[in-house]
Amino acid sequence: MPLPVSDIAFTVSIRHNIGNITAGTMFTGLVEGIASVASLHKNGAGARLVLRVGELAAGLKIGDSVAVSGCCLTVVAIEGDRLSFDVGPETLGKTTLGNRAVGSRVNIERSLKAGDPLGGHFVTGHIDGVGRLAERRDDAEWSTCTFTLPTALAAHLACKGSIAIEGVSLTLCDVGNDRFRVMLIPHTLAVTTLGELRAGDPVNLETDVLAKYVERQLAGAIERLK
Repeated sequence: MPLPVSDIAFTVSIRHNIGNITAGTMFTGLVEGIASVASLHKNGAGARLVLRVGELAAGLKIGDSVAVSGCCLTVVAIEGDRLSFDVGPETLGKTTLGNRAVGSRVNIERSLKAGDPLGGHFVTGHIDGVGRLAERRDDAEWSTCTFTLPTALAAHLACKGSIAIEGVSLTLCDVGNDRFRVMLIPHTLAVTTLGELRAGDPVNLETDVLAKYVERQLAGAIERLK
């Protein structure tokens, strides 16, 4: 049975938006390593963030995009294994980066290149909000974590859908009006900073970008029906 014209238009719009996603700077939410903060100096309304990234500096050049605990930043200087980034006031105000102490650890992922496999989910590096770890239950090498989040973001979450926490692609186990639950496998706990989290710690959150486009298209369709 052919799709109604309205459904065809909706599908074409979503596919167009997916094309726009893949054409820009993208990440997968699969962390490549952990870096440490060498310095964070305020510079006017922004700040200069310097990270020690070890072997991950190899192959990077000035102008490249890097996800730092989920935040897409541009490399502005390279000195050995140290990468420098300029962090704007928007990022400082709406993410956890502005409160990082020297020596604190952050997740690192280099941006996707043409032909790279997509092992996680589409992650843009644009943080939607800050959540907090409300509860952590450890069972041997596994952990079940419940996070709070701004209620406006809850509409973008669905059980078995995806979310990026501190730049880590995870599957949602349960979703409420102001919180959600994920299960962390031993590998994730070992190779990302999520294993270091304790109750009350803030985290950067990026909801599924496809869910945002669907919400926007549906809102437009509902408005046209009024």
